[in-house]
Amino acid sequence: MIGKYIKFAGFLRDWRRFKSFKSDRFPMDWNNKKPCLYDKTKETGFDRHYVYHPAWAARVLKETNPKKHIDIASTLHFSSIISAFLPIEFYDYRPANLVLPNLSSRAADLMALPFKDKSVDSLSCMHTIEHIGLGRYGDPIDPDGDLKSIKELQRVLAVKGNLLFVVPIGNTPKIIFNAHRIYSYKQIIGYFPELTLKEFSLIPEHAERGGLIRNADPRITEKERYACGCFWFERN
Repeated sequence: MIGKYIKFAGFLRDWRRFKSFKSDRFPMDWNNKKPCLYDKTKETGFDRHYVYHPAWAARVLKETNPKKHIDIASTLHFSSIISAFLPIEFYDYRPANLVLPNLSSRAADLMALPFKDKSVDSLSCMHTIEHIGLGRYGDPIDPDGDLKSIKELQRVLAVKGNLLFVVPIGNTPKIIFNAHRIYSYKQIIGYFPELTLKEFSLIPEHAERGGLIRNADPRITEKERYACGCFWFERN
């Protein structure tokens, strides 16, 4: 609480100094204020998982260069940006009212995807599976909801198709109810028996261990509690 008062005092100093310049371009009204007290940092902070993993996926899509991409419930930032140069179909249990050229947004249940067997050439499901079945987003409670969804991803992926799959990874699998699950590397590999791993990349939990590590040695996950695992699977 003391720290907040100190920061607010700094805000007041800035207010008075700014007002002292007597610029008439904008009226200075005390009622029109919104103190942003925690943005004076030495570096720009960001969520490592949610900045790095779409950056990884975008780089993979540049390599694979599909004619169309289908994304299942990943962060909207990914689909909205990629749609600038690649047709995107976005599906979510809670469809997004997102209107952009080259992008369609529709409803879908990950445990019953609306695609035929082996029909999707380019597919992503990133930082999503760990939530399925926990009820967080209004979905039915189901302890095996994630496994059922993984089976669906395998079912719809075409021969020679690519799946970009991202989940939290750590040395100790656990559920943080009802936020998410954390998986081990071995668990994820075991859940995709129909597919071949083409690349494993890692976003360590802490910056001192690196940023996006492409083609990471899976053994380094043994030092992590809440890292981000990026799996590029292919159906042979």
